[in-house]
Formats: sequence, structure tokens, C-alpha cells
Amino acid sequence: MLVADAARRLAAAGVASPRVDAELLLCAVLGTTRTALLTLGEVAAEPAARFAALVEERATRVPLQHLTGTAPFRHVELSVGPGVFVPRPETELIAGWVLERIADLNEPTVVDLGTGSGAIALAVANEHPGARVVAVERDPGAIEWTRHNAATRAAAGDTPVEVLAGDMTDPQLLTELDGRVDVVVSNPPYVPDGAGLPQEVADHDPPLALWGGPDGLDVVRGLLGTAARLLRPGGRLGIEHADQQGTSLPELVRRHGRWAEVTDHHDLAGRPRYTTAQLTGHHPAR
Repeated sequence: MLVADAARRLAAAGVASPRVDAELLLCAVLGTTRTALLTLGEVAAEPAARFAALVEERATRVPLQHLTGTAPFRHVELSVGPGVFVPRPETELIAGWVLERIADLNEPTVVDLGTGSGAIALAVANEHPGARVVAVERDPGAIEWTRHNAATRAAAGDTPVEVLAGDMTDPQLLTELDGRVDVVVSNPPYVPDGAGLPQEVADHDPPLALWGGPDGLDVVRGLLGTAARLLRPGGRLGIEHADQQGTSLPELVRRHGRWAEVTDHHDLAGRPRYTTAQLTGHHPAR
């Protein structure tokens, strides 16, 4: 009855997945799993009150992950909250693409530009222990979450990820790695200016993680130069994008002139989700 009442409250507030959210909030309060809820008895007054308070916050469209404090991403659990972009399940696909590209390399170097919570970088380090992974973030608020998550994963035994404060469009970023990186990956700000967003996103995700200029591709234009400089010849680039950029972003990459095998990929719902490419030619002399 507790979960059912909460689900009705969340549904009335317009939450997209009211039953699941109610169950996950109760799990967070009780420190248990959704499976265990099937045999749950009566909930004591104090945790029931905490649960009710969380449900009311969720009804105001505070992100679920801000209330639970965590977001799962592939095989890692990340701490998230105000000031950092909440990683989405669809981004797991581009992390998987990175891992496929480096699977046969003993000590690959991967750079994650605009890492936010560190989701892609930390998933790569978790699943490829031999990789050197550099995570770059410019938002002072977000990078504190990156550092926290990187320290947590390193303490759990994962290969440490190097966290760097920097702008992915900066011509001086990571110049010591010029021509030495195997994969550059990014989930950059790509929302076109003025686009409508769900309340959870508009009110709670940091603006630096969202807005990408009139067509949403301003940051991508800058990161293409960075990626071309960092990658070794034959190195790979992966960029996540909005549903409506499945044509425009690959075209932008092709026009840049340094990329071959430019391919767009769909997510599990069949929506355009990320573009990949391979660096051609020799690295230009500096």
C-alpha cells in the first residue's frame, strides 16, 4: 500500500515512471533491493516518514538520482547530486563502443572530454584495467563529483582515472598527449538554445552540461580540433548527440576534413544517439 500510494502521487505529478521511482525511493530509505520489496512487511514510522518526504520532493520533479544519491552506469555506481549532469542509460552504449575499440589493446589511452560525473571514463577503467583514462571537465561544481567518484572507484580497486580541470575546446589541453591517444569520447553539451526540456533537466542539470548554441553543435565544433590533435593516426572518436542531430553532427564531422568511417549509431529505442569516426592521415607537425 505504501508504494502504491506513492506511485499514485507521483503519477499525478507527471513523473514518467511513478511505480519504479516509488520503489527505488523506498529501497534507498531501507537500504534494500526492489526484489526484497516483494516480501516486505510493515515499514516502521520513521523510515515511512522519510520515504513520504522523498516522494513529495520527487513530485516537485527533483531528479530521482538526486534523492537516492546514486546513478548506476554499466557495472559501476556513481554518486550524483546538485551540480552534476545525471548520466543516462543510453550513454552506456557509447561507453560500450569505446571498450570494443580498445579490447585488443593492452595499454590504450582514452580521453573523456566533458566527463561530468565521470561515467564513461570510470566505466572504461572498470572494464579495461590496463587502460590509461583521462577525464576532463571544466565545470567547477561538476568536477568535484568527478573527483569523488574517481576516488571511490580507485579505492574499490579499479585503475585510477586521471581527472583534469579543463575546456575540451582549449587548443592547449593535454598537449603532452598529442598524437598518442587511442580513443577520444565525449558526451558534450548538445541541446540547441531555447529547446524545451523536462523539468528535471531544465531545473537541475547544470547549464554547462546542456546548452550547445543555436544548433547545439558549437562545443562539438571546438572538440573536433582537440580530438584530431590528441588522437594517433587511425585513432577513434565517439560523440553522443541529441535525437535530431543524427544527420547534422555526422555532416559536421565529415566537413572537418580529418575523419573517415563517419558513422551514426542508434540507441536501443531506435533513436540516433552517437557518431563515431576514425582519424585519417599523419598527425600534423606542431
